[in-house]
Amino acid sequence: MDAAGNAHEFTVSELSSALKRSIEDQFGNVRLRGEISGWKVPASGHAYFALKDDAALIDAVMWKGQRARLGFRPEDGMEVVAVGRLTTYPGRSKYQIVVESLELAGEGALLAMIERRKAMLAAEGLFAPERKRPIPWLPELIGVVTSPTGAVIRDILHRLGDRFPRDVLVWPVKVQGEGAAEDIAAAIRGFNAMARRPDVLIIARGGGSIEDLMAFNEEIVVRAAAASEIPLISAVGHETDTTLIDFASDHRAPTPTAAAELAVPVRAELVAGVSSFAARLDRCVAKTLEARAERIHLWSARLPTPTAILGMKAQKLDDVGERLPRALRAALQQWQGRYERTAEPLRGAMRSRIAEARHQLAGAATRLRPTLLGGLAQRDADRIVSWGRLLESLNPLAILSRGYAVVTRPDGSLVKRADEARREPRLGLRFADSAEPVDVVVGTKPRKSAAPNDGLLQAKLL
Repeated sequence: MDAAGNAHEFTVSELSSALKRSIEDQFGNVRLRGEISGWKVPASGHAYFALKDDAALIDAVMWKGQRARLGFRPEDGMEVVAVGRLTTYPGRSKYQIVVESLELAGEGALLAMIERRKAMLAAEGLFAPERKRPIPWLPELIGVVTSPTGAVIRDILHRLGDRFPRDVLVWPVKVQGEGAAEDIAAAIRGFNAMARRPDVLIIARGGGSIEDLMAFNEEIVVRAAAASEIPLISAVGHETDTTLIDFASDHRAPTPTAAAELAVPVRAELVAGVSSFAARLDRCVAKTLEARAERIHLWSARLPTPTAILGMKAQKLDDVGERLPRALRAALQQWQGRYERTAEPLRGAMRSRIAEARHQLAGAATRLRPTLLGGLAQRDADRIVSWGRLLESLNPLAILSRGYAVVTRPDGSLVKRADEARREPRLGLRFADSAEPVDVVVGTKPRKSAAPNDGLLQAKLL
């Protein structure tokens, strides 16, 4: 009891501080190997996890600045070597290691993790050969996802300028460290979402260790590459470096320069090829024309000349022209003989028919002449008498014989109206037996019994 009563009395804070100093002094810098468990990163950006082995577990924390410098993405189950200092957390009465650097426990462990991820993604069909698409032969716009400050972008642009200058659109990203995988995946998705999308994408990075290239082994990057609708060329590291994005891309280039060579053809070679094709085409056309001209010459040599063709036709025409008159005369004589033979019986028959008809007409005329002529003469006489009576009735002289006279002008034209007679100084009167001239000596003198406009014309017979 006395010993206990003589012991120094600590407060909780004093004891926690003493323990903290003691642990930090003894374990100020430790190198700890273990398996990651419970890795999590809250909104603060600090990483909280535990390191364990088969028998024990120790909490660990890694501040945001140190975590950003990691060359890989820590995951549960990874065996790592953590370098840091051991300390306590008085608020929970526990000790923990503050990790200043973290690396994989040997390259074999990292490669094993990559192989497991590769097998998982391959099982989903992300690396299937039928998913691969051809690269456009001559793209108009090329998209490049890489760091804007490294030598990679300069090598790509230089190589494109040498081979076939094209429009290039660069999406700058981090190519290693914390957030690199997210940047690369976002760039691939961003290019695919553009209104004017590039015809081909190049994902490029220079060489480095396996830890430096870990961003291109991340699942988020591999899935973004596999989902790209734009044909994609991966050019990560050197020729011996292989990352998972190489399996998901449509084509893999050993270097960024080789990726530029895959993207475009050589312009000079195309020009030379076109010139060669044009020359070959000219030779083929010339050879074809020459062969056809020779064939036409052979065919024309086999054809008869126009003179020969016309000569035979002219000779045949002359022969026909000589024979035609003789044939016409012979045919005419033949038809004339046939006509004579046919016409002779007809002539005899016609002569007998005509004689018979004449005889019959003569008998009929003898019988009909007295009766027919007498009837016709009587009918004509009656018609003449009738016309004579009509003419007599229409004769003006016959009218004058009944006491009338015709008034005429000196020129013999008839005066039909009284006003016409008043205008003439001399008139003529035609009686039934003679015609006498008269002078008009007095104008009209109305009668008492006459109409208002009626009057008698007084004249003196000369």
